[in-house]
Amino acid sequence: MQVNTLILGAGAAGLFAAAHAGADTLLVDHAKAPGEKIRISGGGRCNFTNLGVTPERFLSQNPHFAKSALSRYTQWDFIDRVDRADIPWHEKTLGQLFCDTSAKEIIAMLRDDLEKAGATLWLETEIGEVDHDGTHFRAVLLREDKAKTVTAKNLIVATGGKSIPKMGATGRAYEIAEHFGHVITDTRAALVPFTFSDKRFADISGVATPVRLSAGPQSFDEAMLFTHRGLSGPAVLQISSYWKEGEDIVADLVPHGGLAQSLKAERQVSGKRALSKVLGQHLPARLVEFLSNDLPLKGNLADQSDAKLEALEGHLRHWTLKPQGTEGFRTAEVTLGGVATDRLSSKTMESRDVQGLFFIGEAVDVTGWLGGYNFQWAWSSAYAAATAVAGRG
Repeated sequence: MQVNTLILGAGAAGLFAAAHAGADTLLVDHAKAPGEKIRISGGGRCNFTNLGVTPERFLSQNPHFAKSALSRYTQWDFIDRVDRADIPWHEKTLGQLFCDTSAKEIIAMLRDDLEKAGATLWLETEIGEVDHDGTHFRAVLLREDKAKTVTAKNLIVATGGKSIPKMGATGRAYEIAEHFGHVITDTRAALVPFTFSDKRFADISGVATPVRLSAGPQSFDEAMLFTHRGLSGPAVLQISSYWKEGEDIVADLVPHGGLAQSLKAERQVSGKRALSKVLGQHLPARLVEFLSNDLPLKGNLADQSDAKLEALEGHLRHWTLKPQGTEGFRTAEVTLGGVATDRLSSKTMESRDVQGLFFIGEAVDVTGWLGGYNFQWAWSSAYAAATAVAGRG
């Protein structure tokens, strides 16, 4: 079987590429259904993009690489497509856009676009040997217990990274890239919870509080959630992409400041109340009880001098923690690192070494923040590659 374009991987990037690469396109995936990460994302409602997409919110060894693709197919372009599909959506927080009903509507839209474009989708198809004979790519595909060889002028690799292996993630894109001479940057789990070996937060599991969480110079103002294993929540997932093993993180439990000033004012009218009880009006009560093991929270508010209240705020604003590690690829939303960008065209995602070979989506060393950024990278990088092959006929 011969096609113009063969796309490996029917996730977000692969589906979107198949809808724009031209009619003579074959999209294959080993899963029983396409877009499984889309289906589970955003609690089943798919955080499909973000109003605040800018290149600065993506991590890569080349911080400029994502600019071209993101500018050629923007969040506004994808929002327009969602609107034309009559899929209702809403902004949740920080520019994050979600479907009102179900992520399945996004998958249905992408499948409909694929079918209208004349592309073919093969599911439950294992990808075997992939090679190039000098003019065409050859891929051995195992489908319905039969090996089929497909040749193609163009090969778009959209098999993702290593995150969430229970959903079929294999890192196969890296094997293909290395086979064709490309370098893979160091990969690790990103947008992932932290773990602590002593399970120190088990007693306050389920407590969440707004924080400013920092790792080095980078910080995020969002919620932090205490769990049986360690720490999670948006602030933790965000900072995990910047944290390196062995480093500390710093939690500011009073991100907007002014705690000491408030406690001084309350001392005038509620001085006989226990300091811990008053502090429980500013922080979750269970967290205050937990912190009382390490902080001097005994006594009434009236017993606390200005200096003690200011010192207390200082402690709460610089709570230093050292995670043992992360939950790894098992629960990571994305993979940090991937196919190095130095041998890829930023305009088309094509290999500079092998004509007709493209890498898109999570497989590439471009990782977005939490909040729809990685889906936008999938749409943008897929569009760049697909329109390039479509333009060649």
